Amino acid sequence: MSDVKRRGVGRPASTAKAGGGHSQSLVRGLNLLEYLASSPEGLALSSLAEMADLAPSTTHRLLQALQSQGFVSQENEQGLWRIDVKTFRIGNSFLEARDVVATSRPFLRRLTAETGETANLGIRDADTAVFLAQHESPQMMRMITRLGSRAPLHASGVGKALLAWMPDDDRAQLLARGELARVTENTLYQPASLLSEIQRIRDQGFACDREEHAIGLHCVAACVNDEYGKPLAAISVSGPVARIPEPRLLELGALVRRVADEITLQLGGQLSSP
Repeated sequence: MSDVKRRGVGRPASTAKAGGGHSQSLVRGLNLLEYLASSPEGLALSSLAEMADLAPSTTHRLLQALQSQGFVSQENEQGLWRIDVKTFRIGNSFLEARDVVATSRPFLRRLTAETGETANLGIRDADTAVFLAQHESPQMMRMITRLGSRAPLHASGVGKALLAWMPDDDRAQLLARGELARVTENTLYQPASLLSEIQRIRDQGFACDREEHAIGLHCVAACVNDEYGKPLAAISVSGPVARIPEPRLLELGALVRRVADEITLQLGGQLSSP
């Protein structure tokens, strides 16, 4: 059968024509995922080809590529195609991040009001923490983090909190690489010292960043958990060492932990034991 497309009824011309080469294949593949996502019961190859306005041979080639990467699967009995676990994970991670950000915003505002310092929210992405929300301190000298920026898990308050409660296998893989990047002279970059710090974090219920990410900056952070008690995100309070000396650092840590637990409960999550 010819690979020439027929314009589907009601299908925009801009979607039917999507550049050449790999870009066109990518757009076509994403369109197939959208059709499959809207049909949880599954779709036959012929139906999917008609909906996407593609030749069956092209549709099958794209589905095989998506299947090889774990995005779709085919049921053997009826030959129906469905989205697979990888597609679900990607969509679910977006929903989780969106929910935790929206839920956490009033708590971040409250932390700033109570402490006078900047409050942050971040999530884990591989071996880094990504900052998704922030409420700035009203102080002239304050910590500001660009949203979307990253920090090493081992060298930031949010990162260390996530590291302390992340799955054991993931943590072991990260530490198996040997010495980690030394961001400042205070960074705990050797696996042995980091493991000792992780135990201390778990015992007290929050993580402290003592000028490990930036000289002159102190930070405390605690995890927000999902329904399985696994870290979904972490919140933190950060400010200059002059305003957050060691005694206040520990006081703020206890406060941040309590607020993180409140967010966890509001999200229907499970509290973790110190």
